[in-house]
Amino acid sequence: MQQANKQEIQQSANLKGHTPMMQQFLRIKAEHPDILLFYRMGDFYELFFDDATRAAKLLDITLTTRGQSAGRPIPMAGVPVHAVESYLAKLVRKGESVAICEQIGDPAASKGPVERQVVRIVTPGTLTEEALLEERRSNLLVTVAQDKERFGIAAVEVSSGRFSVLEVEDRDALLAELERLRPAELLVDDNANTPAALLDFPGVSRRPPWHFEYDTCLRLLNQQFGTRDLSGFGCADMPLAIRAAGCLLQYVEETQRNSLPHLQGIQVERREDGIIIDAASRRNLELEYNLGGSQDHTVAAVLDRTVSAMGSRLLRRWLNRPLRDHSVLAKRHGAIALLLETHAHEGLHASLNGLGDIERILGRVALKSARPRDLSTLRDALARLPEIQTQLAPLDAPRLQELRDGIAEHPETLELLTSAVIDNPPVLIRDGGVIRDDFDAELDELRNLSRNADQFLLDLERREQETTGIGNLKVGYNRVHGYYIELSRSQSDKVPGHYIRRQTLKGVERYITPELKGFEDKVLSARERALAREKAIYEDLLERLGHYLTPLQACAAGLAELDTLCTLAERAETLNYSRPELSNEPGVIIEGGRHPVVEQVLDTPFVPNDVSLDSKQRMLIITGPNMGGKSTFMRQVALITLLAHIGSYVPAAHARLGPVDRIFTRIGASDDLAGGRSTFMVEMTETANILNNATRDSLVLLDEIGRGTSTFDGLSLAWAAAAHLAERIGAYTLFATHYFELTSLPEQMPGVANVHLDAVEHGDRIVFLHALKAGPANQSYGLQVASLAGVPESVISAAKRKLRELEEDSRTQSADQLSLFLEQPATDPALECLDELEPDDMTPRQALDALYELKNGGGNNPAIDCRAFYSGA
Repeated sequence: MQQANKQEIQQSANLKGHTPMMQQFLRIKAEHPDILLFYRMGDFYELFFDDATRAAKLLDITLTTRGQSAGRPIPMAGVPVHAVESYLAKLVRKGESVAICEQIGDPAASKGPVERQVVRIVTPGTLTEEALLEERRSNLLVTVAQDKERFGIAAVEVSSGRFSVLEVEDRDALLAELERLRPAELLVDDNANTPAALLDFPGVSRRPPWHFEYDTCLRLLNQQFGTRDLSGFGCADMPLAIRAAGCLLQYVEETQRNSLPHLQGIQVERREDGIIIDAASRRNLELEYNLGGSQDHTVAAVLDRTVSAMGSRLLRRWLNRPLRDHSVLAKRHGAIALLLETHAHEGLHASLNGLGDIERILGRVALKSARPRDLSTLRDALARLPEIQTQLAPLDAPRLQELRDGIAEHPETLELLTSAVIDNPPVLIRDGGVIRDDFDAELDELRNLSRNADQFLLDLERREQETTGIGNLKVGYNRVHGYYIELSRSQSDKVPGHYIRRQTLKGVERYITPELKGFEDKVLSARERALAREKAIYEDLLERLGHYLTPLQACAAGLAELDTLCTLAERAETLNYSRPELSNEPGVIIEGGRHPVVEQVLDTPFVPNDVSLDSKQRMLIITGPNMGGKSTFMRQVALITLLAHIGSYVPAAHARLGPVDRIFTRIGASDDLAGGRSTFMVEMTETANILNNATRDSLVLLDEIGRGTSTFDGLSLAWAAAAHLAERIGAYTLFATHYFELTSLPEQMPGVANVHLDAVEHGDRIVFLHALKAGPANQSYGLQVASLAGVPESVISAAKRKLRELEEDSRTQSADQLSLFLEQPATDPALECLDELEPDDMTPRQALDALYELKNGGGNNPAIDCRAFYSGA
């Protein structure tokens, strides 16, 4: 907040120098000093003082002034009310929050400025409006509570009502979970020693420490869910998660200024229930975002053919949290198998297409912010449910039948919406015309008055002429006196007794009757009263829909999963995926495996490869040229494993997978300049994480360990890391390297094997075959790859000459120049002599003589005969 804004707020303590309007603005602004205040004035939201200056720059709108207050011109900028959502979307994308201040008083009854108050605070993590949200991406508000090195995490999607918590043991686990959740807004304890990495996330907001107080948070959560304790949700023994969830709930209530009936429970997530993927590994696998930050050429981009936004969001949640529970996965695989066998996914997808985002619509219903077209979309979706039920009925797969039960049909809700809302309602309720005729008698009467006023007056005029016998009697209207019956003075003696004189003019008298007065009272305010009545009916309709919220949320969840399963079935059929086999026996066995993304962007057929890791063979040392496909091969093994554990079919001829608890990838690295870490430091940090946390059930992908330092240092580190993984951890490991010295590992360690990606030379060029073969590569083809990359021919020629010199120097080096790992040093004669001695066959005297001889240097005499000691020589 800039100094000018602080000064204005400080002046709010003494507002006498300001106009009444500015006094009101400054009082409200003082309650929201750090965010923009949209102050409603007629058809515009206005911003003043420093808010106006900031908004003008952020939104590229005109900055002007409005008179003076306290002797200074008032900077002002504004946006039209009817276009406010587009401006809010811009601000939210830039991480800004906005307080919406509306007129709540009656202008006709107000003395001075109309009463105003903030009705909602729009923040990046609490959005509910369709226009402000990415439809295919979850918009999460996340809170982190901390106790030393342990953390509690709570996440809510206000637009749908999904609310989850978990606890993690350390900073790395916290960062991994935040990378998975990718919050739109992150709340942290202002009093905690927050890890610096958290401050890099967008929309970080510090909250007062008392918002994390355990007893307060527990009470608020029980109050929200109507429970005595949280045992039913499985989080009673998670104090950090409770603190995070309670703080989050306070923040949502504060910003929404509304009850939150769609937050009906907490889902507890435990890290051990899913395959754990750290933040760096998640980025390397390019699940939702590629390494350049876009969503092109990612696993989600290949798989997502969902026909609903809620199905798309669910698919992405599955991708980001693969499960370890084989029973859940077996149900998903079984559902896909039956959908493929019967081709039912085609008809179901057709029925689901265009269904609308019911999940988020229900969130807006709960918050009383649903628009008329939300309700018509919900009605049209419910009308399709019988058709979907009919299609699901014959599909005898356990998960599909569970979804059928959860989706149900909801005839009462459908009848309510059908009878209440017209077929094509307007966008907003403020203009009326939403509620169907015949739904409410009072509304029908008001509408009829407005629509049929002229006919009523003609009928009244004719009836009064007949009753009084006055043929020139007329019924008229003017703005000052309203409706009247007019007749000439000469006919005044025929006026009935119930006529009441209203006005006398030259030659005519004007009268009113109780009937006409009643009509006047109705018709003059009919439109306003009809609109008010319609708004009341609409609010009541939202209230009534709230009673059906729980089953409707279950319906939305079922439809989202059905869409996701049908999508995975279609992808399996179109892309030639197969059903994986999940086993309790250890191993990662893949036949004909393919990379799901790379195969979609190649102009030539993808070359499939096999991999076999089991209890006897747990590590593959992978060699071969750059661009030969090592990284692609390793990633495809990880992605096939991951896809199998979200319940998807996989891009392979066959895959059998045993228990997997974690997936680690260390492929490529870049400087972390802001964190003060070099490329090599980043590489070693990621390697340390793997070596410290991998288990025997982990899948580890390591690429070019040690390349960021000197050859000997790097080679030593690579050797030691590979040996540690093979001998001490025993993880399923794919270890790609250009250090050919590592290819001797299989000779020294059981469970390690060499493989290579094949390539052949054609003249001075290289042809990559991308086929995995047994054994180590025979060369690196570095110069050929450099030539392909466009390195000038003169540089390539110079490199070839230097290579020949180095190879010649290597062959002529002295014999005592030792190889790092492959050659053994010459043995000392004394040690050879000791090796020949057999202590069990020697007398004490013989042993003592041998020791003296060795000490006096006799062991250095190559002619010494150690066996002589046995005869006492």
